[in-house]
Amino acid sequence: MGLLDNAKEAAEATGEKISRTVDDVKGRVSDKADEAKANADVKAAEKNRDATEAKNDYKESLRD
Repeated sequence: MGLLDNAKEAAEATGEKISRTVDDVKGRVSDKADEAKANADVKAAEKNRDATEAKNDYKESLRD
């Protein structure tokens, strides 16, 4: 029975290791997705800022 118990423990340990690895990968993918979304939000905000500045500059030039 010792051999079977050892094999069972090894299989359980392997299963736990695989589970932790999968969780780590899921976390990393989620982090990268969050980072990409944040970068997209920043780029959109920068474009909005640039468009607003251009509009304001144009309006200012009409006032002259």
